[in-house]
Amino acid sequence: MRGILATGTLVLVILGIGNHLWWLAAVALLYLYATHGRGSPGTTPPAASGALPDSYRAYRERRDRQARWERRYRRERPFEVRRQQREKAG
Repeated sequence: MRGILATGTLVLVILGIGNHLWWLAAVALLYLYATHGRGSPGTTPPAASGALPDSYRAYRERRDRQARWERRYRRERPFEVRRQQREKAG
């Protein structure tokens, strides 16, 4: 995405040598990327935008899913779990 943005901006700046409207288009492209682009600070994460009960429900589901995976891992790999516990203790 950044490569496409850089290439597009460069092309618009080069075209803008003869016509100043292309300069404005390059500035508009950079502005749109800064406000709506990927990883911009203006966007809120999906979990923060929900209401409190929904976000808590999502947290609880993630926590329960993680606990199920951990129980399954311990059940399927008992020797690995014991080795990890020995390393952690000693």
